[in-house]
Amino acid sequence: MIVSELPVLYTFRRCPYAMRARLALRQAGVAVQAREIQLRAKPAALLQASPKGTVPVLVLPDGQVLDQSLDIMRWALAQNDPAGWLSAAPLAEQLAWIERSDGPFKRLLDRYKYPQRQQPPDAPEAMFAAALALQLQPMEAVLQRHAFLCGPRCSLADMALLPFVRQFAAVDPEAFAAAPVPALQAWLKGLLAQPLFEAVMEKLPLWSEGAQPV
Repeated sequence: MIVSELPVLYTFRRCPYAMRARLALRQAGVAVQAREIQLRAKPAALLQASPKGTVPVLVLPDGQVLDQSLDIMRWALAQNDPAGWLSAAPLAEQLAWIERSDGPFKRLLDRYKYPQRQQPPDAPEAMFAAALALQLQPMEAVLQRHAFLCGPRCSLADMALLPFVRQFAAVDPEAFAAAPVPALQAWLKGLLAQPLFEAVMEKLPLWSEGAQPV
């Protein structure tokens, strides 16, 4: 559908939620006005669109606001899904992976990445072991059987989890490389090497109120 005005995407390059939204939008070929913001200095326009003040936020030309990353992914792929991410596996199966990632795995990831926020501080080794048991080993088990989480084709679940596994691996690259998850390591390396991921990680100039559309 052709519209006279592009959707506006408020984003932050390193945020994994914003990454997954950008991946789906780029995959679907949905052009947007991308507004790279600073989370410590949130613009008024972002807060007006979504008072919770987190990214990503997608403001559609009709004024509808999508401020959950998974909603943005599903909206984008509903417009165009050239590789069949939504149809690669039953949606319930895909959402089960995403719910575990966004819930208990994300909480472990935060504790692993920011141990000093806990009193007493979390032991990184304990958090790594807990994440391995909860998420990484189950992913390894299915990736030993097929190339992607839900079968032979890349799915919504793969791309929704990718930014969070990437973030986990980056906390201690040597520990991740030594973990007994070779299929997961290959999955991560392969997806990160795709031109799609490289494209959505391009640096954008910081947007400010009154700036010209990007």
